[in-house]
Amino acid sequence: MIKQTSWKLFAANEEAWLAMLHDCAHAEKSIVLEQFIFTNDEFGQKLINVCAERAAVGVEVRFLWDAAGSFTFWGTNIADDLSTKGIELMFWRTLIPSYFKVPNFRSWFLRNHRRTLVIDEKIGYTGSISMRDSMKNWRDTNVRVEGTIAKEMANAFERMWERARKSSKLPLRKLARDREFRYVTNYPAPGRRHVYSEMIDALRQARHYVYITSPYFVPTHRLVKTIKAASLRGADVRLIIPEKSDHYPALDLGARSFFHTLLESGVRIFLYPNNKGDIIHSKTMVIDGNWATVGSMNLDSVSLLYNFEANLITENTGFTEELSAHFVRDMSACKEVLLKDWKDRFFLEKIPEILIKLVRKFL
Repeated sequence: MIKQTSWKLFAANEEAWLAMLHDCAHAEKSIVLEQFIFTNDEFGQKLINVCAERAAVGVEVRFLWDAAGSFTFWGTNIADDLSTKGIELMFWRTLIPSYFKVPNFRSWFLRNHRRTLVIDEKIGYTGSISMRDSMKNWRDTNVRVEGTIAKEMANAFERMWERARKSSKLPLRKLARDREFRYVTNYPAPGRRHVYSEMIDALRQARHYVYITSPYFVPTHRLVKTIKAASLRGADVRLIIPEKSDHYPALDLGARSFFHTLLESGVRIFLYPNNKGDIIHSKTMVIDGNWATVGSMNLDSVSLLYNFEANLITENTGFTEELSAHFVRDMSACKEVLLKDWKDRFFLEKIPEILIKLVRKFL
């Protein structure tokens, strides 16, 4: 009999970090961490120390960090230092293109943006989590799961680990599947963008409501068309994005260049305020109370088409209702963008949004 999945949602990074440290401290067989952003600050050092203590008693510990997201470590002796503590570290791809071989810009462009922690193949964590002290109070959505789904997450890690090793043979274990929870991966190749495809399929079935939260919103034409179609069918479509993201201004302009067409189709847009530099960084979608996803994928072209991503997808109504409640609570802190106000802005304010349309598919 397949064990039913249990979960716990976290609304900020710091509370998820504490739970991670506790579970890692009790690991008996293995700890695997796949992370885009990792820094050697207070939390990073705590996690390394806890993992080193478990490695000292025979627990297998492996870290897979993206070279771009964790660039402060790139070119340092961190891998050797961790090796002396019993921890194996690999970086995903180089930061330097292969100029002296056949040009291969994928070596630095196709990033591993996934965020996965699995302990003993029994407990798994995923979401929008970033491991940097300055992000501890960000409004992130992360989830801890127990059950068969943790084995799926471990298997996905193994495949990326072998890719990082440039192995020609990738492991694929046949696993018992959870009926309600799946760990779905996104690869930057046609026919393998599974999270993206499932989002599109779910949006096409939406009839009652769609709640979307994304820190970066520069979607593909296909995704925008599907979101608008859901609203025009009568679904209550609502979008939360940051008032100002932590990225470059062009990304925020790219998001705003979609506002007019979305608002005209009936989509409601809410801007989450920046409080002392703490932004909303959640990456979630809830549809009709019977479909939801949380994970690493942003709704921009880079994530949707060019990064390695992974999301938890579920049809468990208890989970979707809880995630919906998070959305409603976040919405109460936001300022809504109204179509009339957006139309009535001074013309000069609109020019940057018109110009950004020329390059937004690259954002």
